[in-house]
Amino acid sequence: MKNYSRQREAILNVLRSTDTHPTANWIYENVREVLPNISLGTVYRNLSALSKAGEILCINVGDGFDHYDGDIRPHAHLHCKKCDCITDARLTGDPLSEIAEEHGFIPQIPVYVVYGICKNCKKIDEISGGN
Repeated sequence: MKNYSRQREAILNVLRSTDTHPTANWIYENVREVLPNISLGTVYRNLSALSKAGEILCINVGDGFDHYDGDIRPHAHLHCKKCDCITDARLTGDPLSEIAEEHGFIPQIPVYVVYGICKNCKKIDEISGGN
């Protein structure tokens, strides 16, 4: 990717140092610890450029925010509809190959989001009787 800047490097370092799927605001607050004068707009522009270049993933789980992932290896994102956590799940094989072949479609940046209830919320529901 051209125009690789100190700001872009700091954003990547912050994003790749977490196993969560942070929002731009979270990334901004953490990058400011290294680059106090960086603006939120600069963070958004760099996240957009990094996502378009395929260096990071942009994930929309329907909560009104884009979430970012520094892990670009094929994996699914399990989104809990109760607590809004996003958990990575490794994939085996290529789940898109059959669909792509059938439709003549060439997937470029597959982002898998599976909605459901995480094990922690399931356990809480079981303890509380499902309330």
